Amino acid sequence: MPERDVTVGQLLLTEYQTVKDEQKTRIGFRDNLLYVTLTVVAAVIAAAAQAKQTAMLLALPPVCVVLGWTYLVNDQKISAIGAYVRGDLGPRLAELAAAEGGEIFRWETAHRADARRVSRKVTQCVVDLLAFCVVPLSALVVYWAGDDVSAGLAVVSVLEAVTVAGLGVCVVRYAVPFGTGGGAG
Repeated sequence: MPERDVTVGQLLLTEYQTVKDEQKTRIGFRDNLLYVTLTVVAAVIAAAAQAKQTAMLLALPPVCVVLGWTYLVNDQKISAIGAYVRGDLGPRLAELAAAEGGEIFRWETAHRADARRVSRKVTQCVVDLLAFCVVPLSALVVYWAGDDVSAGLAVVSVLEAVTVAGLGVCVVRYAVPFGTGGGAG
């Protein structure tokens, strides 16, 4: 059986396809987390309203924190893949291909130069904060304003508020500065 020579260029192209497949999968998963969050929020609010039990709203903060953190981690990985392609893999392939100007995979950089990129990043940060932080904090306020606040659940709710606030700080820190470290473009 004849041996096949595998070139560095072929290996790099295979790596490119693999990381882009991972990025695509993570984008789909990340985006679905927003839909899951909205569904869970609607279900918990409906159940709490139907049962007339504001204590049920205490389920929202931990769920939103877990989903929000998972969203944020996936967004970071998506961005890391893009940065790797732009800063490492692309230049190595361009060098092997002796590309003019050393540039390949132009989409990896072109969409980042959009004049509205910063406004999109700000809007996405606001959406992330609303979905994963404002909604659960609002649920806590409704619980605190209710008549059936117990001492034990009050302590739990304060811990939940601190955890949600911590996630909010992470969301904002990840988004700022919008031009360098923020999520996938």
